[in-house]
Amino acid sequence: MTREEAGRLPQVLARIGASHDITDLACKLRFYDSWAPEYDQDVAALKYRAPCLAVECLSGALLGPPHDALILDVACGTGLVAVELQARGFLQVHGVDGSPEMLKQAQARGLYQHLSLCTLGQEPLPNPEGTFDAVIIVGALSEGQVPCSAIPELLRVTKPGGLVCLTTRSNLSNLPYKEVLEATLDSLEQAGAWECLVAKPVEHWELATSEHKTGLGNCANDGFISGIVYLYRKQERGQGH
Repeated sequence: MTREEAGRLPQVLARIGASHDITDLACKLRFYDSWAPEYDQDVAALKYRAPCLAVECLSGALLGPPHDALILDVACGTGLVAVELQARGFLQVHGVDGSPEMLKQAQARGLYQHLSLCTLGQEPLPNPEGTFDAVIIVGALSEGQVPCSAIPELLRVTKPGGLVCLTTRSNLSNLPYKEVLEATLDSLEQAGAWECLVAKPVEHWELATSEHKTGLGNCANDGFISGIVYLYRKQERGQGH
């Protein structure tokens, strides 16, 4: 951690701790609008690893040359996932987010072929069925953000045989949401909609915003909370139930 990151860490922890306590979606989106200009610096100070971990998982399972794959980055924020995708040769990336100000930051990176304003959970994704080789959603599956009821929408826009990569936090405050999320993921698998390829727990996900958020009520993981990366393959047409 740089000296600058260490200096801003108390402010970052307070800001992110406050964001986790906002459960109303409209209020959450206004919060992200105001946060957009400083978001990248703040999550760097937090040692936020989810974009790198998720893209690493996804890229290891996608078949064919990366530059041929069409990817949808859901809840793309300022574009941190696109940075990781480009580093691995993925150049055809579309993004959607519910925050106009976050989309402005993402647009400025110049890494997306197309960006759309979309509040997943309140409206459908602006894409036809079976459009993308892979869909990735990082950091948005938690209480007060994208509801678990939106998961089938991610699956809808994925091509048959395509991949869906999802992440969530495993810390104590997010456990109720994680349980509902995993029940949703399992029910879709039991229905034959997709198959689970990866469910990878990660201990050092990001710095905890407070001790009670570490997952164990203490700093047993050196002050970090844990998380998990999931990867699913959509069933080919004619498979499943």
